[in-house]
Amino acid sequence: MDSRTDPTVIQPGSHPATRLEPHPGTVSAAPPTAGEGPLVTDPRLRLFVYLLLMSAMFMATLDNQIVSTALPTIVGEFGDLERFGWVGSAYLLTTSAVMPLYGKLGDLFGRKYVIMAAISIFTLGSLVCGLAVSMNTLIAARVLQALGGGGIMVSIFSINADLFEPRERARYQSYSSLVLMASGALGPVLGGTLSDLFGWRSIFLVNLPIGIAVLTGLAFLLPYRKPHRKPKIDYAGALLLAGAVASIVFWADSAQLFGGLLAPQSLAIVAFGMLCAIGWVLVERRAPEPVVPLSLFSKPTINLLLIISIVSGAIGIGSVNYVALFLQTTTGLSPSMAGLLFIATTGGIAVGSLTSGRLIARSGRYKPFSIASTALGVIGFGIFSFVHAGTPVVLIALVMLLQGFGVGIGQQVPVIGVQNAASRADVGAATGTVTLTRMGGAAIAISIYGAIIGTSLSHVAIPLPGGQDFRNLTPEILSTLPDATRALVANAYSDAFVPLFLTASGMMIIGLIAALLLPNVRLPTAVEKKA
Repeated sequence: MDSRTDPTVIQPGSHPATRLEPHPGTVSAAPPTAGEGPLVTDPRLRLFVYLLLMSAMFMATLDNQIVSTALPTIVGEFGDLERFGWVGSAYLLTTSAVMPLYGKLGDLFGRKYVIMAAISIFTLGSLVCGLAVSMNTLIAARVLQALGGGGIMVSIFSINADLFEPRERARYQSYSSLVLMASGALGPVLGGTLSDLFGWRSIFLVNLPIGIAVLTGLAFLLPYRKPHRKPKIDYAGALLLAGAVASIVFWADSAQLFGGLLAPQSLAIVAFGMLCAIGWVLVERRAPEPVVPLSLFSKPTINLLLIISIVSGAIGIGSVNYVALFLQTTTGLSPSMAGLLFIATTGGIAVGSLTSGRLIARSGRYKPFSIASTALGVIGFGIFSFVHAGTPVVLIALVMLLQGFGVGIGQQVPVIGVQNAASRADVGAATGTVTLTRMGGAAIAISIYGAIIGTSLSHVAIPLPGGQDFRNLTPEILSTLPDATRALVANAYSDAFVPLFLTASGMMIIGLIAALLLPNVRLPTAVEKKA
């Protein structure tokens, strides 16, 4: 195409403010009315459908958080402590593997029945989890649950693209961020409370009435938009992509399973994943309906947004547990007090997400918020690298507030940008890809952070009563140590976290460079889009 006729290229003498990024799907072989306008035209009905979707999102994301505080109780009943980690890892592994497939299924068969199938599988998996009789059956049930949970997230973001125009979508995506945040904050509390009052099985069975209510509402209120294409499922591509993705997540956990990321078994996982990835590329080049169209990666805007998504996952998801460990080992805070300190982070995310959502909806620009988000991440983790044992908790809370605000203002940019840059026929696949990269970034970052801390502490020796290893002490035991010994442990952890925070800051620099390279586009309004 000649650049003089390409609407995405800024011509000499033009002003960036007049530049629009049109949806590529506006030119297609489908009838003119296909895919135009919101899926639900009645504003009240659209809001109610959106609330149903948010209920499903809350249910799916809450489940992964609510299990954390109930796991000790489950282990106490079933035993098998060595399988403790797999209750969560099996869910993450399966969720990551099926995300791209669900996005493509929504493009091929319509999103209504795909999300209903995902919710049905998740609800059935919750029932099986609640009826589990051993740790092995619980892990298997979690895999079944994840087969639905991965589809819920991707389908909701894809349906939002059908419900709302790009600018209006930015505002509602910010509300979605609040739901994710609420589930993260309430999950551990609800998990402990329900386990104490009704037993650990109730944390899974509580999903049944929610899932049935959401299914009933979507069945009657969410319209079905039939895609104008003949469904052809790329089974080989789906299996190869699932193998490649599962290998990445599995490798991230291999340090705990096999003793190191470079152990022979870990390297075998890497080799298997590389073979799957190569095979996937070869298959997708010939597939009539690839799970993830390779044409997506031919667009620089999408590639840059995927890099930003990987970085945001590494920071927004991957770093949370390590920041909590830092707080408990260097400040002397109890787990509950450290959890309360995260109110600063969640509050920052809430303010940042709501602010950026409204401003993007008003101006149509998302690049400035991506730049600001990554820049604040560089600054925040740079400051964290100077925090030492004895730093006032108030100062740490302010840094966490800054970090949360940075995460919030850029959290929705990758999804909005990728959905707008992809063709309308590939919105689901594109949404699944950007969601997958966020999860993949988190999994890889967790392994990197763990390796940094493990290496930094492996050379430290602190004599303790009874020959205990200071790396295995709980916060409660740490608080009982003599002041001098506790100070040695705090300083050891503080020094170990310096390279971790610098690494996180370096990751954010990569995201900042990608954000600076984004084209300066403006999302069209509904009127401009029709024109």
